[in-house]
Amino acid sequence: MSNNLLNIKTPAQDQAGELRSDFGLINHGLTNLNNVYWNLPTEALVEEIVFRREGQISAMGPVVVNTGKYTSRAAADKFIAREPTSEDQVWWGEYNRPIGADTFAEVFNRMQGFLQGKDVFVQDCYAGAQADYQLPIRVVTELAWHSMFARNMFILPHSRDEYRQHVPDFTVLAVPSFTAYEPIDSTRTGTFILLNFDQRLCIIGGTGYAGEIKKAVFTVLNYLLPLQGVMSMHCSANLGPDGDTALFFGLSGTGKTTLSADPSRGLIGDDEHGWSDEGVFNVENGCYAKVIQLSPAAEPKIYSAIHRFGSILENVVYDPVTRKIDLDDDRHTENTRASYPLAFIDNAVASKQGGHPANILFLTCDAQGVMPPIARLSPDQALYHFISGYTSKVAGTEAGVGAQPEITFSTCFGAPFMVHHPWVYADLLKRKILRHDSTCWLINTGWVGGPYGIGKRISIRHTRALLSAALSGALDAVDYYVDPVFGFEVPRTCPGIPDEVLYPARAWQDEATYWSMYRQLAARFVGNFRKFAPDCPPELELAGPRLHDLPRVQI
Repeated sequence: MSNNLLNIKTPAQDQAGELRSDFGLINHGLTNLNNVYWNLPTEALVEEIVFRREGQISAMGPVVVNTGKYTSRAAADKFIAREPTSEDQVWWGEYNRPIGADTFAEVFNRMQGFLQGKDVFVQDCYAGAQADYQLPIRVVTELAWHSMFARNMFILPHSRDEYRQHVPDFTVLAVPSFTAYEPIDSTRTGTFILLNFDQRLCIIGGTGYAGEIKKAVFTVLNYLLPLQGVMSMHCSANLGPDGDTALFFGLSGTGKTTLSADPSRGLIGDDEHGWSDEGVFNVENGCYAKVIQLSPAAEPKIYSAIHRFGSILENVVYDPVTRKIDLDDDRHTENTRASYPLAFIDNAVASKQGGHPANILFLTCDAQGVMPPIARLSPDQALYHFISGYTSKVAGTEAGVGAQPEITFSTCFGAPFMVHHPWVYADLLKRKILRHDSTCWLINTGWVGGPYGIGKRISIRHTRALLSAALSGALDAVDYYVDPVFGFEVPRTCPGIPDEVLYPARAWQDEATYWSMYRQLAARFVGNFRKFAPDCPPELELAGPRLHDLPRVQI
């Protein structure tokens, strides 16, 4: 908001303190602020967004915003304060980079000073739908649309008294116009996402990408929940008509949101969940879907949700005259996003909870075109693939990812958000799989008939048919062949699925080239797993691919 507007009365100024918490911002060291807008409802926030020129209202009501320089997560700019209460628990490395506690304090002190005289927006919420593991949080933002984003994504209090009595256990402070000074702050750039588990605080600066807010809270829960024996998971979840829960693990772009939004099943959540002794629960109250080339035919529920008032469209192109959006236009980014409340999906499960999962699905986008479209995994194979986290990064999800998919191994299907060593999460998963007799599957939503650029993306219709057969139990009655490279079981038949999809070698013009590519991919698996093997039971390494010469197998 420009300086010449600071003295103008804003639309929501009269209601700024109506839902104020008794636990004020002075407890966070935030003083001498201008206006503090406490827990504004969506309607008031939309007024503020338009008044402050942060965004525009598009046809049918969604707010369209531009995130600025960053249209994706700045994964390389996340740091965790190294301090005595947590340093022995953190798996330090590529995604958990240490920063000194003193440096964290210095950056925070400057941010506190920077905010003096400025307006801020506060949303007091919860993360975690299961009461025993619910985390009270506070999101303090410089931008009104970030406050609306937090309101969409997290669980809200139900009454004035609940707002008044809210005391956060963790606070996120997002100030895009404040940047770090690299020479003294030990940051890589002026952009930063800094977490301090001892102070229960995350500070974000230099980026307007709202996904940093939700992933900061998820990172916090990935630290806290396993310490309570709860499995934290980067997955979507849904509920069948008979009460059977299914989990869909996968990185952004692999189909978590799309495949879990099944009209025949209730949606528990699309991205982040916990699994306790009581069952599965959603961490959030909203969805954050990729919407590039979203079609009403393939994904009608999501398409309908993002066209409603209350949705936020990030970096989506729209016509300023007609206000109609163009979901096919990627001029700003491939990573166009929509944030909307879970209730916008008409078959969402109101409690955001389900029982122990009958089926667990690991989604991979295989850009090499060699993996089968579906495979049934033993428990050890499931843990091997969970720790490996193989997929292809899709353009736009992280800063620096090019236009073509890149092979990656993202442990636990969410390495950037995992704080503990991967075996901590894998061990929790193993115990729960064995205790509740969950069936595990590997689903390939990538390419068939050749690698990216030669083959074609597996049809969403075929993926849905295979998924439906797995969840319904129809695949329990068919014959399987053992994949000669990975050793998992692949169904020989499935109604409505062509042979060249179930037998990927047959879809290639040259089978010898296929097997060569498959061996190369298997070697990448083996090389990647070496860094985890010393901390894992030996049987897990044995559950991986076989690199010996392949026999002439009739499959």
